[in-house]
Amino acid sequence: MPKKKLAKQKTPIKKLPAKLVEYLEKSGVSHKVLEHRTVYTALDAAATMRKKVGEIAKSLFVKADKNYYLVLLPADYNLDFNKLGKCIGAQTKKEVKAVKIPGEKIMTEALKIKKGAISAFGKLYKIPVIVDKGLAKAKKAVFSSGHFNYSIEMAVKDFVRLENAILGSIGVKKKIKIIKSKPIGKKKNKKKK
Repeated sequence: MPKKKLAKQKTPIKKLPAKLVEYLEKSGVSHKVLEHRTVYTALDAAATMRKKVGEIAKSLFVKADKNYYLVLLPADYNLDFNKLGKCIGAQTKKEVKAVKIPGEKIMTEALKIKKGAISAFGKLYKIPVIVDKGLAKAKKAVFSSGHFNYSIEMAVKDFVRLENAILGSIGVKKKIKIIKSKPIGKKKNKKKK
């Protein structure tokens, strides 16, 4: 009996920004499109998709002096601005004086995107990508697509290669409290004897 060849997954054209679809298709990098309920944060994405928090890439738009960068960290990390400044300075051979996260309005105007709908793929915006080494430890991760209901899962090493990303220790692991609540439901009545 002849073996069936597995078809390579095509990126859904109607679900994702057209520039991202074209970029991923041309790259030939293996990836998976994940559909999920609307999410606005990396932690919400982890809970929704039932993924480990360290496998969700948090995308931050950052300004270092006069230049913009796309910074990716595991969702359970906070950005260390001093470490990021040193990392960028080592790459550019210039001292970085100020690192900040610009307001939403500046991000939407600079990248020409909807409010909050940033993609992890910096080449689409022609800005450098910096990936925290904590994220690089994961074999695969979930990256934002620029759409609130779809994410891209792929090998981290493929993402780093595709984006020509700079690797650096730029984050600090944070403690996340997960509050487990009891399910809402009917209470059992205890019978009195």
